[in-house]
Amino acid sequence: MSNLGNLAEIVDEAARNATAVPQLTIDAPDLTPDDGYAIQAMAMARRLSRGERRVGMKMGLTSRAKMIQVNVEEVIWGRLTDGMRVEEGGFASMADYVHPRVEPEIAFLMGAPLSGNVSAVEAMNAVEAVAPAMEIIDSRYKDFKFTWADVVADNCSSSGFVIGNWCAPDTDIANAGMVMEIDGQARQIGSSAAILGHPVRSLVAAARMVAQWGESLEPGYIVMAGGATAAEPLAAGMSVRNNVQGLGAVSFQVEA
Repeated sequence: MSNLGNLAEIVDEAARNATAVPQLTIDAPDLTPDDGYAIQAMAMARRLSRGERRVGMKMGLTSRAKMIQVNVEEVIWGRLTDGMRVEEGGFASMADYVHPRVEPEIAFLMGAPLSGNVSAVEAMNAVEAVAPAMEIIDSRYKDFKFTWADVVADNCSSSGFVIGNWCAPDTDIANAGMVMEIDGQARQIGSSAAILGHPVRSLVAAARMVAQWGESLEPGYIVMAGGATAAEPLAAGMSVRNNVQGLGAVSFQVEA
């Protein structure tokens, strides 16, 4: 097994067993973001070999504030599987995560393939539906600290996602108000415009970035546009709800 393959095994096992590990770059300081994407692909192949099915992708660091926070100048992307999906209105178990956090998002459902350099109009023409969503992020690194290469290798911290009811693709999502509540109290208030100025720009970036790795956004894929606000830490017993103007709400509960 190559060195990158060994690193893929480390992050995959950390995710599978919900165990924190040191940053990969501590022992491999020359690791690049491209190395990180190669590690991510190999770790995902391990998940698929265990029976999980690829269902889409997520975008990360889609707000300027988050880029500055982790000193990264580019949006990042990770892969989604059916094993990561949390049923709308259902339960997420703390036992499945190391130190999970939740972000309010918007999701796209692809109706046609999309890849490469595309315009916003071309991107939206490939969308079948949009929905309110939330992503559970969970870095497998100790203390939730990482470099650009580390976070990419760790599937960009993607661990779970929950999707609300799908709505018409022409629903206005340019500047939709978003309120994420925990136990009935508003904890994060924002707008979909915080996602690269407009969520469709995240979809445009997604098409470009997957093409660089020989992939396409396939019909039926879910694309998570990225967090519209800061993430909130999760704890057992919480009830979480994201209300999105024009799209409705999506919710889940947290159990031990």
